[in-house]
Amino acid sequence: MKLKARRVPVLVGVVVVFAVLFLGLFPTRSYVAQQRAIAAEQEKVAILRTENRRLMSRVERLHTDAEIERLAREQYNLVKPGEEAYAILPGPADPPPAPAGAAPAPPPAPPAKPGFWSTVWDHMTFWD
Repeated sequence: MKLKARRVPVLVGVVVVFAVLFLGLFPTRSYVAQQRAIAAEQEKVAILRTENRRLMSRVERLHTDAEIERLAREQYNLVKPGEEAYAILPGPADPPPAPAGAAPAPPPAPPAKPGFWSTVWDHMTFWD
């Protein structure tokens, strides 16, 4: 019987430890996870508020005549009566550089001399 009497306090101690873990640890993990989620959402809200303020200032600018004129000139190439619009086109593109160690391109072949019959035909059709 003495062995059973010693087991009871150990068994009660194990049950108490599991009860503390079950009642304290698991809800604490949930609480910490919820606090992290709340912090992340609050950060998103702060970012969205900043974006809303930026967009509201853009909306206010879009209601001004100066901004409307700027956009019309910039995006639609519109001009006021009496003004002239000019378009500056880019120049021709440079040829790509030759890779290092590559052989230079051969010079272009000289034009071929016209043959006898081609020369005769040119002289016959000159006066047409």
